[in-house]
Amino acid sequence: MTTPHPGPTGSYAPLDDGRPAVRFTRTYDQAIERVWRYVTDPAELAHWFPSQVEIELRAGGVIRFHGDPNMPESTGRVLAVDAPRHLSFSWGGDELRFDLEALDEGHTRFTLTNVLEAADTAARNAAGWEVCLDALDAADRGESFDGPHAGTLAPWRVRYDAYVEAGLPSGAPVPGMDEA
Repeated sequence: MTTPHPGPTGSYAPLDDGRPAVRFTRTYDQAIERVWRYVTDPAELAHWFPSQVEIELRAGGVIRFHGDPNMPESTGRVLAVDAPRHLSFSWGGDELRFDLEALDEGHTRFTLTNVLEAADTAARNAAGWEVCLDALDAADRGESFDGPHAGTLAPWRVRYDAYVEAGLPSGAPVPGMDEA
């Protein structure tokens, strides 16, 4: 079982190839196979991921995102699958990477890396992932959560302000809050 994270837990750093990225790490008291389902099973993703997902779980497979009131329906491509350790796919101009590591019997390190198309999305995306991961943490504990998009004021706004204060690049439009 994970414990709630009161402040920003994501980090911002460019990858070796220079692309900007935000990264989050959690440890779950679950076997790696269970945590793998958190990132690959559409029914599990529904508890925490910001869009509904339909995924062809193979390299080159299509992944479809829909059901998010703040984002249009879209598709991406599965970039890599190494069950139960790695999944990466494209989403818009970003790349999402999920890396799982079995630590010992019944414990798994979960790392989410969002490779960003633009650096100024770092604070916005970090805040969004923080809220999504709060929902995943709650689901892991068997608790309900109002969902990743639990309103424009809380808890996303508080997380966003904390990331801006921490110095993450910001300024990108916020879907559902900024007028286009």
